[in-house]
Amino acid sequence: MLFFTQCFGAVLDLIHLRFQHYKAKRVFSAAGQLVCVVNPTHSLKYAPTRCAAAQASTEQGILPPCHHHEAVHDPQLVPCTCPLFSCPWEGHLEVVVSHLRQTHRINILQGAEIVFLATDMHLPAPTDWIIMHSCLGHQFLLVLRKQEKYEGHPQFFATMMLIGTPTQADNFTYRLELNRNQRRLKWEATPRSVLECVDSVISDGDCLVLNTSLAQLFSDNGSLAIGIAITTSKVHNAEAEM
Repeated sequence: MLFFTQCFGAVLDLIHLRFQHYKAKRVFSAAGQLVCVVNPTHSLKYAPTRCAAAQASTEQGILPPCHHHEAVHDPQLVPCTCPLFSCPWEGHLEVVVSHLRQTHRINILQGAEIVFLATDMHLPAPTDWIIMHSCLGHQFLLVLRKQEKYEGHPQFFATMMLIGTPTQADNFTYRLELNRNQRRLKWEATPRSVLECVDSVISDGDCLVLNTSLAQLFSDNGSLAIGIAITTSKVHNAEAEM
C-alpha cells in the first residue's frame, strides 16, 4: 500500500506540473516566449550562506576567518551561490554553472525573453525559486525568494545575478515584468555579480519587492509568472560605437 501510495503521489505531481506548463504555454506562446515552470526549494530550517554569516559577524564587530574573507573578494574564487543550501563548495567562475546544474539540479533556459513561472506561492517562508538564464553569451541566475523581513509579514524578492564579475555585470540591464488582470508591474536594473551575496542584495532591497497582497494580484492559482528580458546597457552600446 505504501508503494502504491507513493507512486500515485508521484503521478499526481507529474500531472500537476504538466498542467501548469501547458497553461503557461497557452498564455505566453502567442508572444513567442519560452516558459520555464520552477518548483520551490523549501527549507524548514533556514541555513544562511557563508557570505550572510560573514556579513552578520562584521555587523557584530567580529571579523570572519581570513580564508572566508579572501574567498568572497577574490574574483577568481567564489562560494556556492545557491540559496537555502549550506554548500561548502568553492570554485572559479568558469565552473559555477556546471556546479549549479549538476549538484543542485538548477534548470537553464536560453532565449532573449523568457517567462519564469513559480509554483506553490503559498508555501511558508523561507522558500526559493531559482533558474539560470543563458542570454547574450552569458549566464544569469534568477532568484525569487519568499522571506519574512519582518516577523509575520512575508515578502517576495526577485533579483538577477550575473555569473561573472561586477565589471561584466555593468554591461547589462535586466527587466522583470508581471502582467495580469489588466495590471502591469516592471522592475528594471543592472544585474549584480554572483561575487556579491544574494542575501545582501535582498536585505538592501535592491530588487523587485512584492508584499503578499500584491503578489496575489498577479498570481494565478498559486503560481506567479514573471517575464524576463536582458539587454546590453546603453552605456555599453555607446562605448562599442565609439
